[in-house]
Amino acid sequence: TFYFGDLMQRIPVTERPYLAAAAAEHELEYVAGSGVTGWDESAYYQFTPQQIEENIVKPAEELEELCFQVVDRAVNTEEVLDRLCIPEYFWDYIATSWRNGDKNLYGRMDLSYNGTGPAKLLEYNADTPTTLYESAVFQWEWLEQAAELKLLPEGVDQLNDVHEKIVETLPQLGVAGLSHFACNQDIEDDTGTLEYLEECAREAGLETCILGMEDIGLNDQGQFTDLEDRVISTLVKLYPWEWIMAEDFGRHVPASGAQFIEPPWKAILSNKGLLPLLWGMFDGHPNLLPAFFEDDPAAADFTDTGTYVRKPMLSRQGANIEIVQEGKTIFHSDGPYGEDPHILQGFEPLPEFDEGYPLLGCWLVASKAVGLCIREDKILATGKGARFVPHVILD
Repeated sequence: TFYFGDLMQRIPVTERPYLAAAAAEHELEYVAGSGVTGWDESAYYQFTPQQIEENIVKPAEELEELCFQVVDRAVNTEEVLDRLCIPEYFWDYIATSWRNGDKNLYGRMDLSYNGTGPAKLLEYNADTPTTLYESAVFQWEWLEQAAELKLLPEGVDQLNDVHEKIVETLPQLGVAGLSHFACNQDIEDDTGTLEYLEECAREAGLETCILGMEDIGLNDQGQFTDLEDRVISTLVKLYPWEWIMAEDFGRHVPASGAQFIEPPWKAILSNKGLLPLLWGMFDGHPNLLPAFFEDDPAAADFTDTGTYVRKPMLSRQGANIEIVQEGKTIFHSDGPYGEDPHILQGFEPLPEFDEGYPLLGCWLVASKAVGLCIREDKILATGKGARFVPHVILD
């Protein structure tokens, strides 16, 4: 058993003997000798109920409230929207979405937490987070089956109401008639997550249809349509708002009359520019790290210390991240965002367990913290090579 302090534990465990069959049932890739791609059940992380409630659930929900204050400020301040690289033709659309109270479905806050002290927000995947199915379904099934096989101590639980809360929330979003679900179907993680959300919607009694983003058309009235020329009144998208805003498609969005899930105001929270905005408004908050826009004069003082993380404002899967410690670059990842605007953030190293670095992701559904996913990588900035490690709660 590996410990960090006296509390958070990484505990080796025997894999389920029928793991290959379980993977096949859930349409996950299984490779003989290495297991399920992106998944590792040779160990689990163990927390106390107090750690989960006091150090993860409460802070995540409090951070969500602070995020709402940032949105409220942003929609009333053109300089902030400009700073976030949001095109001007979208400003009124985002502001109207926020003022109308358009409801959000889900997001994942990524936290650095070592079992003691306050968890620190590293970033907020507020618009298109993935690993949802593994968190909500595959991880819960692992808990039930591993407990039944007596691979786990008696009385274990999990922070995992994700599935139930999504099914409960979808009908409360004001969806009328047919709901369309769309993503770039060439991106496997996005497709899997979207298909799971559509399954949840059907379980909730909604009428659904899946299509590719490239299959969406435009009629003479400026409404979006599907391949059967049906008007799209609600679009659940797994396609980042910044991509939409950068494309011709985006020009038609504000006047389309379609309801989008996630709502337009989530574009403010899914941007890493959120981090310096949060720090600027709530400087010193125990769950925040110092953060600045790279061209902010305050950033010069920050870099004088020689220890910080440099991140693109808009990026995915750990691309183009640089970690500098005492003036030396100790980590750098490649990617397509190198020329984009960046932010600087305080360096809060992930804890190390057995040569792996766990990143905690707290799932929020309808702004309530309802689930936990842990992705473990061999490098300090969690990327495409990370593997999902399940967790348990034990008093």
